[in-house]
Amino acid sequence: MNKLFLKGELEMIRTLSMILGVLILISGCSLAPTYKRPDAPIPVKWQNGAPHPLPLPETERGVKANEISWQDFFTDGKLKEIIDIALKNNRDLRLAALNVEKAGALYRIQRSEIYPSLSASGSMSKQRTPADLSSSGKASTDERYSVNMGIASWEIDFFGRIRSLKDQVLETYLATQEAQRSAQILLVSAVANAYLALAADREVLNLAKSTLETQQDAYKLIKRRYEVGVAAEIDLRRAQTQVDTARVDLARYTQLAATDENALTLLLGDSVKPDLLAENLSGVTSPKEIAAGLSSEVLLLRPDIMAAEHRLKGSNAQIGAARAALFPRIALTTNVGTASGDLSGLFGSGQGTWAFAPQITTPIFDARLWSAYNAAKVEKDIALAQYEKAIQTAFREVADALAVRATIDEQLSAQQSLVQSVAETFRIATALYDKGVDSYLGVLDAHRSLYGAQQGLIMLRLSKLANHVKLYAVLGGGGI
Repeated sequence: MNKLFLKGELEMIRTLSMILGVLILISGCSLAPTYKRPDAPIPVKWQNGAPHPLPLPETERGVKANEISWQDFFTDGKLKEIIDIALKNNRDLRLAALNVEKAGALYRIQRSEIYPSLSASGSMSKQRTPADLSSSGKASTDERYSVNMGIASWEIDFFGRIRSLKDQVLETYLATQEAQRSAQILLVSAVANAYLALAADREVLNLAKSTLETQQDAYKLIKRRYEVGVAAEIDLRRAQTQVDTARVDLARYTQLAATDENALTLLLGDSVKPDLLAENLSGVTSPKEIAAGLSSEVLLLRPDIMAAEHRLKGSNAQIGAARAALFPRIALTTNVGTASGDLSGLFGSGQGTWAFAPQITTPIFDARLWSAYNAAKVEKDIALAQYEKAIQTAFREVADALAVRATIDEQLSAQQSLVQSVAETFRIATALYDKGVDSYLGVLDAHRSLYGAQQGLIMLRLSKLANHVKLYAVLGGGGI
């Protein structure tokens, strides 16, 4: 008896499974518009984006930024160790990773809506009916036991509404992944720039210290000359102003170095070991050379632009869901099982039960659905504008970095020549003053020029290194 029952139930389950399989196969259409990547609203080549086209370096045949990891791009051992610490401890990057996990979970939830959810349940009920309400005129107690397995209200996705929602959530998930890569690129470049800025300010701080010592020595010498009547009081006061100026610079660059170290500590999420910090830019090994490529299409591989495109794709899928909502929805509820008024007869022959209840809902008039459809189209237009703006911003960033790279070496060469010339001028002015041929004003002017030229040289060296890091980042490097 039980075998006959089980055979009948299995046949019923097999039949329902075939029906569900057919329904799944025929519910694969989508009303989402066919996606086509928009044309990039930027020039094809980098040179065309500048008012005065600049020649690209010969190294354009080198490695692309997005093809080299930050571990290989940065060659300074201390800087690499600091970046590694930041990637492990930085809270912003940790939040980005958690957002990726959250988006992935939401995608898996939405994806599961495509398939029916199978569940099993068992129930037992017992009810007493008094004599005056019983058809037999006698009090009775009714019992019911049942076991069921089935699907509760599964929407058959004939018009692709659920699939479009799934695609929209998938694109959100992929955009979040790219946002995490973008966050890593920003963190790597920010740590490198903070490290370089600290090294530069420390170098200027050491220059300010040596300048203060030089000015103090000069002041003492002029003071002795003034006391014996050889030097004029105006020379003594001018020497004093140089000492005070050097003291101000010393305090200012001490403060800048401290704030630079604080910024680096915040990025690392931990205190910085003193032995990992560079005392000057000369102690920092330059990163590897990279190529920007001849075509601006390389920007389409930047994580922030890829994220913007994923959001554009998601808004395109949202239009499909809004369109499908205008069409009928078909839901199915079904179950098979067994029921009996006696627990011992629950699995007996002839106790099988089944239910098959399809339902169709057709929207006739619902202004909200049309408003949602119009809103979805506007959202796509917004996403398109954001995508195009992201590309234009990226092009500007790369073009600016290339402009700096094309001219920075010439600036450095000129600045180094200026330092040498001013240093010689200072030497000659000092010698003339010592011989009494010229006033101390010439020495002061020459020293001020030398001090400014030395500071400018340090800042230009910092600008070259920082621009090198920036070009690597704006070309999408550092995300792997």
